[in-house]
Parts: sequence; C-alpha cells; structure tokens
Amino acid sequence: MRRRGTKIVRLAAAGAAAGVVLAAIAIPAVGGAGVGFVAAADEVNLRPLDLPEPPPAEVTIVQDAKGGEIARFYEEYREVVGFDEIAETMKTAIVAIEDFRFYQHGAIDIEGTLRALATNLQTGRTSQGGSSITQQYVKQVLLNSADTDAQRNAAVEASYARKLNELRYAMGVEQKYSKDEILAKYLNIAYFGASAYGVEAAARRFFGVSAADLTLPQAATLAGAVQDPNATDPNLGRQQRERLLNRRDVVLDRMAELGEITAAEAAGAKATKLGYAGTGIPGGCESSTYPYFCLYVRHEMLSNPDFGPTSKARLVMLNRGGLTIRTTIDPGVQAAAERAIKRYVHPSDHPVAAQALVKPGTGAIRAMAASRRYGTNAAKNEISYNVVADTAHGGGIGFQPGSTFKTFTLITALRQGMKLDDGFTAGAGYRAPAYSTFKTCKNENIGDPGHTVTNDEGSPGWKTLRTGTWNSVNTFFMELEERVGLCETVKTAKSLGIRRADGRKLQEYETFTLGINESDPVTVASAYAAIAARGRYCDPMAITQITDRDGRTTRYRPKCRQALEPAIADATAGVLSGVFTKGTMSGIGGLNRDAAGKTGTTDDYASAWFAGFTPDLASAVSLGDPRGSQQHRLTGVTIGGRYYGSVQGASIPGPIWRDTMSAALRGVPATSFVPIDESRFGGCSKGCRPEPTPKEDETDPSATPSATPSPTATPTNLP
Repeated sequence: MRRRGTKIVRLAAAGAAAGVVLAAIAIPAVGGAGVGFVAAADEVNLRPLDLPEPPPAEVTIVQDAKGGEIARFYEEYREVVGFDEIAETMKTAIVAIEDFRFYQHGAIDIEGTLRALATNLQTGRTSQGGSSITQQYVKQVLLNSADTDAQRNAAVEASYARKLNELRYAMGVEQKYSKDEILAKYLNIAYFGASAYGVEAAARRFFGVSAADLTLPQAATLAGAVQDPNATDPNLGRQQRERLLNRRDVVLDRMAELGEITAAEAAGAKATKLGYAGTGIPGGCESSTYPYFCLYVRHEMLSNPDFGPTSKARLVMLNRGGLTIRTTIDPGVQAAAERAIKRYVHPSDHPVAAQALVKPGTGAIRAMAASRRYGTNAAKNEISYNVVADTAHGGGIGFQPGSTFKTFTLITALRQGMKLDDGFTAGAGYRAPAYSTFKTCKNENIGDPGHTVTNDEGSPGWKTLRTGTWNSVNTFFMELEERVGLCETVKTAKSLGIRRADGRKLQEYETFTLGINESDPVTVASAYAAIAARGRYCDPMAITQITDRDGRTTRYRPKCRQALEPAIADATAGVLSGVFTKGTMSGIGGLNRDAAGKTGTTDDYASAWFAGFTPDLASAVSLGDPRGSQQHRLTGVTIGGRYYGSVQGASIPGPIWRDTMSAALRGVPATSFVPIDESRFGGCSKGCRPEPTPKEDETDPSATPSATPSPTATPTNLP
C-alpha cells in the first residue's frame, strides 16, 4: 500500500517491534559499553508500555467581545494541526531525512539501531541514536512533560537504560496509533528553531505560510532543521542560516536518492534562496492591540481561583493550554476612548491620561486606554506597567482621586436619612473640634484639631447636599463627614469596591472624603457603575468564557451584590447629574442624555480626575505624572500641545470623559435615570436653610472648590 502523495511504501509490520528489540539485544557484547547494554537489557522487561501523553503546549488566544483576536499567550509557540493539514511534501521530506523506513519497521528501525550500536560500541560512548520517528516522538513527550531538572536530564541522558525505556514506550505507541497518526504527532511536537514548536508554527515563522501550503524547498528546510534546531536557527545570524541552507540541500539530495523527487526537482529547489521570512511571533501584551487590557486579563487569569486551583496550575493552563479566552472589551468603545485621549494628551507628554469604561450591572470592562504606549523603551516615553489598573492587575500605585470620593460621603448621608435640601453653613476653613471628632473603624481617634482644611477661593455659606456636591466644597464635605462618621463613609466606599491601587488598606484619615487614597480608573469606574445600576455593584469583569483545546466551553457570570438601596442610588445619580448643569462641569457640558459625574483635583494639582456614568456605561479618567505626582504637579505644564497654568478635573479629564462617552454611546438608545423619590429625599428635615440673606447664593456655579490633600499636607481641594 502506497503512502499518499509519496513513493514510500508502507509495510507496517505490527508485530515487528518485539522481534526488532530481541534482535538488538542479541548483539554480541563488545567491550565495556556492550556489557552495559546487555546488563541493562537483562534488568528490564521489554514489553510495550503505555506512554503518558499530556497534550503538548499550545498557544492560548485572547479575543475581544466580538471574537477578534487581541493577544496570544504561550510557553511554546505551537498550533496543533491534523495530518491532512500538513503538506504531503513536508511529510515526505521529514520521513526521508529522519526515518526513511518509517512505514516499514515497527517501534524501532533495526538497521539504524544496529548501525548506531556498532558505532557506539567501537567508540565506547553513545554518539549515535539511530532513533525512529516513533522513538523521537517518545523522547519529546518525556522531555516536554518533565517538571524538574532531574526529569529533563533523565529524558535526554546518554544511557542504554534510557534507550531501552524509550523502546518500551515506542512499542506501546506503535500499538496504539497508526503510522500517519504518529507522524502527525511528531510533526506537532518537534522543535524547529526560531522559537517555533510544531510544523504549523514553524511554517508561519519561517515562511509566513501554513503547514498545508509548504513548497518543496520550504519543506526540506524545516525537515532539515529538526536535527539541531539551535545550530540552524535562522533567527540567530548568518552562520546559522548558512548551516540551515546546507542542511536543506542535504534533505533534497536524500529525497532524490530515495526517488521521492527527481534530480531536476532537487536541483531546482537547491537553486532557490533560503527565503526565511522571520514572521513575527504573535502574542504577548507588548504586541497586543490593547496592551493594558491584555495585562489585566493575564493577571486576572493568574490570580483568580475561578480559573484554576493553584497559581501554578493557572500559569500552565494560560501558557500551555491552547485556550480561547473571550473577553469583555468592546473594540468600538476602546476606539472611542483612545481617540478622546489622543485629542487632549500626547504620548510624548510626561503626565499620562488613563481611562476605564465599565458596563453597569455586569462589571464588564469595555475599554482600558492610556495616552502613553505600553513598553520599556524610555526614549519613546513608553510606560512599563498597567497605568489603568491596580497592582494586582499589573498596575502601579495609582493617583489620588480627589473629590470623586465625596460621592461616598454623599451616599452615606442619604443612607442615614438626610434629605437633598438638608444643609448647613460651610466656613472658609474647617478644623476638627477634637481628636475624637473622627474615629477609624477600629474606634481610634484620628481627628486633627491643628489641621485646617480650606476652600481656596471657594464660597463659604449655606450649602445643601445638592449645592455642596455641585460646587465640590471642601469645608462642607468635611463637616458632612463629621456628621455621618468617617468609618461609615469608609464602609460605603468599601461596599462599592473601593480599595487602594497598591493593595494596602484604605487610609482612614479625616480627609478621606477628599480622596487621599491612591486609586486606579478600573476601581473608580466600577464604583460609579454601581450607582448607575441602581446600587448593584459588580466586580470588574474581563473574561466571559474560556474554551479549552477540546472544545469544551466554560462561561463566567458577573459577580454582583446589592450594595445600595436602589432609591439611594437614584438620589445620588440625581444629585450628580447637576454637576453638568449647575456645577463644576457646567462649562464643559454633558451628553444630551441622562448623565451624572464628579470632578476631582488633588492638593496642589498633583492629579486630576473625572468619574461619571449614564444608565448604560460608566467611566473614570485619571491624569497624573508617573514620575511622582507630588513632585511633578499639573501646574505650568504643556499637555496635548496646550499650556495649562493648572489642571483641574474639568480641564482635561472631564472633556476626555465627555468625548469618549459621546462616541461610545452613539447609536445606543438613551436610557433615563429613575427619578428621585421626592417623598423620601425631597425637601429638608433637620437641616433646613434659615432665612436667606442677599449675600448667600447656594446655586452659584462660579464658586471654586479647593484641592485634595495628602494625609500630611494642609488640605485644599479643587473640583
């Protein structure tokens, strides 16, 4: 029976393996090496053994929400293909040069083994292997499945005991699979050099084609590479390419000698250039279209027990499992974020703008973008960590979010029964009456009577929950936090997923409401998304389903909980919507649909933020200098080609948020907020405004709030 597409005859003697082994053992012992061989043979039972065959490492593909590929992870760049997906000329070439009697002998080639043994016995060392393709496959399986150095050394050690063990497994493989199946397995596991494992990856890496489309000279090149892939690795330089070219010609000559091709075909193929394309290996977050999201997915896979029982198991699955990971990122939303950021901040600027967009009610991360490119090239001003996320997802320490945290104090006040028109007179400065005025959740006194918070050109006077929020008045929120409790405010923030970007515990200082805890856009956007979802908080979610190499799919659902009463969330959204019409964003404008948000600018303009939402999408934008926001403040700076004396939340983050959301929601039907329950939150109760004086104007949008302090600095807060 002839092998398809070749002249190699299949004689496939199923029972030949045992006879071959016996014949090999019967070779007379010559010298010390021969004695060692016979002794080893006597000590083992040479009957077929079932070879444990863990699947070879395969590439894991990461997809966006619509199925487009965005990244690849792998330990070995390999794509397993079927026998019929490999060019016939490739099969012919590898058999011709590696084991031309492959379709005739059993587990081993007795002629090759005798020849190798004769040489080894004469030299007193194992210098020739004489291995069949089946034996080579066994060796690769044992090597690839080794977990320790000792196991790897045992898989390649030059000993007859190892060789005999290999033979036992080879006999089992020959009984278990057809010759075609063995050949396909070998071609899928072999290393070809240039970081390409398996024939499909090698074909793409070397020539930019699939294994099915390999030409004769290309196939001969790959067949020649497997003997010593490091010595002939074309990616390493001229000498290696010359060796590979010579090795290709050896394969072509051998194919002609065996009658697999004509002499003319061999000569024609030898006349061609090597043709190494060096096609880039896809994969890794450095080459991803969405590098920051890619980093988030990778760290989520490695740290989340949902994806494996141990960190080691998760790493193995990610880099070797051949998974297809479907994610939440939306290409359209991502493009909107990237365009908006590019409009206001340049990649060459020292300050970096970062933005995350999250779907309310699911926690699905729709976009993660930043103004600077991801990478390690300092000359190109690249950034080497995930500036959009926390340290648990490859990020840094984050930036202080400023007045965006005032929202949590507002929510706490509503939870405690305050009405929207409840208020009090906010002074030009605030100082805690006593150390016991503020207490941590461990009941520690944290008030600082010697520390004054100011409004820095703000407008003191009567403020309500609405007007104090719209104009982001520091002294109002310090007084409000005193009334509702520092610990209760911290608990509210935690219930909405707030945590420090660096992974440390939240700092419970009296200025907590002014946003002193460094945060990241994903965390803040997720908190605001919970308000949009009527109090339903969902953990940030990047992965929706994983399909394994066998086609089994596991789907993942959002992890959500009701963090706020819906009515409280509705009231909060109602207040924050006024930021666009009567507050710090009134000069920028809204979205022509229901939207709510909060600006944030930290002490001495160290960083600037905007966080906001519609019922359909939430987003947070941060701006700060990664070199150190306290040392490199946003004053007297040129950003995006424009000079700023100082940057506030409404200067750059606000416009980025507005432009992103406008584009991302284009074509999405507008959804309205649920109206405020006026019977519960309307009017005032205990804090009704006294008779107004002509000088008081509680809706004055021109009042300039002040900036957020560090715990050790005198706080002044801007919107």
